[in-house]
Amino acid sequence: MPGTILELSDLIRRRSISPVELTRGCLARVEELNPILNAFITVTTESALADARRAEEEIKRGGWRGPLHGIPIALKDLIDTVGVRTTAASALFKDRVPAEDAEIVLRLKKAGAVLIGKQNLHEFAYGGSSIVSDFGEVHNPWNLAHITGGSSGGSAAAVAAGLGYGAIGTDTAGSVRLPAACCGVVGLKPTYGRISTRGVIPLSWSLDHVGPITTTVADAAIVLQAIAGCDRNEISSAEVPTSDYVAALQETPGALRVGIPRSFFFDDLDQEISAAIDEALAVITKLSAGVREITFPVATDRTVQTAESYAYHAKSVAQAPELYQPETLRRIRAGANVSAADYIHRRRELDEARRAIMSVFDSVDLLVTPTIPTPPPVIADLKENPDLLRPCEILMLRNTRSVNVWGVPAISIPCGFTAKGLPIGLQIIGPHWREDLVLQLAYAYEQATGWHTRHPAFIGAPKQN
Repeated sequence: MPGTILELSDLIRRRSISPVELTRGCLARVEELNPILNAFITVTTESALADARRAEEEIKRGGWRGPLHGIPIALKDLIDTVGVRTTAASALFKDRVPAEDAEIVLRLKKAGAVLIGKQNLHEFAYGGSSIVSDFGEVHNPWNLAHITGGSSGGSAAAVAAGLGYGAIGTDTAGSVRLPAACCGVVGLKPTYGRISTRGVIPLSWSLDHVGPITTTVADAAIVLQAIAGCDRNEISSAEVPTSDYVAALQETPGALRVGIPRSFFFDDLDQEISAAIDEALAVITKLSAGVREITFPVATDRTVQTAESYAYHAKSVAQAPELYQPETLRRIRAGANVSAADYIHRRRELDEARRAIMSVFDSVDLLVTPTIPTPPPVIADLKENPDLLRPCEILMLRNTRSVNVWGVPAISIPCGFTAKGLPIGLQIIGPHWREDLVLQLAYAYEQATGWHTRHPAFIGAPKQN
């Protein structure tokens, strides 16, 4: 059976495949594989089948809504869903059931998507490993002993393993792109303000983004098309016209100028990642108008995120600290020491950085970097040596974090594998509001290579606690 949203949507529209059949297949796969991957916190079997039956009836009556109609996808479990618990992978919200859907959920429902459940994550999205969760760690489907990255680890693992045809994650410092790279799938972080974050449990209001995780670039474009656009009830949502992102894939990238920021982004790369990126750049050189090295300052300060995370959690931390995982609690409490004056200065610097990055794109159209500089580490190593966790995450998020500060769009796509069979990700970064250019080059590279056609075989086994 075809496995992409693009392929399936056409078959559904022509009634060659039933949404109920697809949904039952995904739910069966979740039942079979979630015990070893731990990618889902909640599976909404009954409502998903009801939605699938409704989609089937609508399509029979000629009411096909578009390419997501009848497609089973899932949501990171910090996105509010009416009547379905939304936990943020924390004991604090273990029984929290929202009274309203997040704006992106409303848009997905309007598009006819079938929502099959809520996915595991790094608690409150405050980390890049997805091993810190009240519901247990998420396992990488390429090798169960390794992390998925985070914080949208359950979403990336589920998509890679075929537990749904797409997922919605969030990205504050790289939390869509990092797990996408670790799990060998596509992760897109749009421009800040492109997708509403209303109804999404925040990590940092100034840096939070929502984005799709899929198996192909075309599928990411399809999901983006459904959820992008201004939400006038959300303060950070921008009233900027969207493009036809799917049509943009057919444009040739031959005129695009590509910048390679070797300083910082290519420092201390794992040798296998370095070799894979060099091979990818050779392909991109042929696809584009050429590549050239470029240098510019990179923001690394984390004060804004630290302060805003504490502001959201301060009351709960004071009243029920025992309901947080110890490492999450430590990270949140670090924000208590940020003064108002320091926060204001750092927030102003963030605005300046978002304006300054615009000048970089005067001389190039896109930037290309490794998504992460190191392969995903082993879960047991991090659990046995907790002091390694934060430095490891900081390294893995090094190449993605600044993109959130700039607020520009970026995508991670597969570009190879290590000798141990772990995926390697390539990051493409564009100017504000130009998701179309990012998708265009990503799609051309994807079609020129075969990495997106490989699927995990579930090697290895998780260690018992």
